[in-house]
Amino acid sequence: MEEPSARGIAAAVGRLVNQCKIKPGDRLPTVRSVAVGLRVSPTTVSHAWRSLARAGLVTTRGRSGTFVRGEVHASPAARMLRVFGNPAGLSLDLSSGIPDAALLPDWGPSLARAGEQRFASHYGDVPVLPALEEILRDRWPFRPERLTVLDGALDALDRVAAITVQFGDRVLVENPCFPPMLDILQERGAQPVPVELDDDGPSPEAVRRALDANPTVFLLQPRAHNPAGVSLSDVRARQLAEVLAGTSVVVVEDDHAGDISSAPLVSLGRHLPGQVVHIRSFAKSHGPDLRLAAVGGPSWAIDAIDQRRLLGPGWSSRLLQAVLVDLLTDAAPTAEVRAARDVYARRRRRVVDLLAERGVHTTGQDGINLWVAVSHEQSALVVLAADGIGAAPGAPFEVAPLRDDHLRVTVGLVPEEDAARVADALALAANPSGRPPLADRRRGYR
Repeated sequence: MEEPSARGIAAAVGRLVNQCKIKPGDRLPTVRSVAVGLRVSPTTVSHAWRSLARAGLVTTRGRSGTFVRGEVHASPAARMLRVFGNPAGLSLDLSSGIPDAALLPDWGPSLARAGEQRFASHYGDVPVLPALEEILRDRWPFRPERLTVLDGALDALDRVAAITVQFGDRVLVENPCFPPMLDILQERGAQPVPVELDDDGPSPEAVRRALDANPTVFLLQPRAHNPAGVSLSDVRARQLAEVLAGTSVVVVEDDHAGDISSAPLVSLGRHLPGQVVHIRSFAKSHGPDLRLAAVGGPSWAIDAIDQRRLLGPGWSSRLLQAVLVDLLTDAAPTAEVRAARDVYARRRRRVVDLLAERGVHTTGQDGINLWVAVSHEQSALVVLAADGIGAAPGAPFEVAPLRDDHLRVTVGLVPEEDAARVADALALAANPSGRPPLADRRRGYR
């Protein structure tokens, strides 16, 4: 050990792991015993163990202790990669959760107009174009102290987690939820605490019970929930705000669907502006390759994000920000996005209605995805694949095991002419025996 600091201790342990003198599966000594042996404070050792966990070298198992990871080089995006594991050759891949490229607005004119501005950006520039910030503030669901723009919703979630989630923290997460959220929490060494959903959003009673775990953050999707299709109601937002008022829990809202969502945007920030960090993505509405999401909330959070980003990319492309300004203000792309929202809503309703006729009930009312209860996940995927249809397995979306197996199906990619075929295949996949589904599957959140 070169120095008796957290960094020195972590570096020494890291070298021992890399040299195989400490092997995968080995239990590290307790914090107290190391502190006594090295004559340092337990806090110093705790910081060292936390650094090792962030580097992916060790993992904590609660009271059992801290262990060297058996798969040091395992992918940090394990759940996310499982969602996109469909075999090639499918005629209709409904596993991706992405928008229909044919329904995205035409970027051509906007790119041409933005290109005329000839940006020569540098690190000292403001992170958000003034014209874009004005638009964002006008559309924000509450008055944020600060706004910034990042490289998509996942980049935003990752950067917000970096400043709000510490190793060992407990984080409230909707069950089911978007798999990369769980990957990010695992990478941070945090413990997700599942919160049940119903038709109006997260259960206030479940959140109240979960507060006993002393969580630091609550991750939620306010509308077009991926995968459950749930949107937060005004009443539910007030109820959740009442439960969280007076706590130090930071609420992180991921509005990933944005302008293609049929539901109005409801935010806890209207009630708890000092506790809410809101993320607004433009990937599904205006194009994934824009790589842009806006983040707004308390100054301490947004300032920390912008300052840390200076050591990396520095800023999000101001050229693309200018393209987004044009897309949000020009009549033609605005009309195209509005039309896309209506098409997605029709496609969803059509498949939901056809499934209901076949005895298959789904959750939620909004978004491009359906959460479908099935008898057996793997068997259902095989049945669909036999018909050339791909879907995402439900297990990666689960914070804790749900009562039924599920599939996530991106019905926003199902054209009218394929709706009946998809409904038939899903009905067979959900109930291969042909028996009527259980009545309690009508509320398939649990």
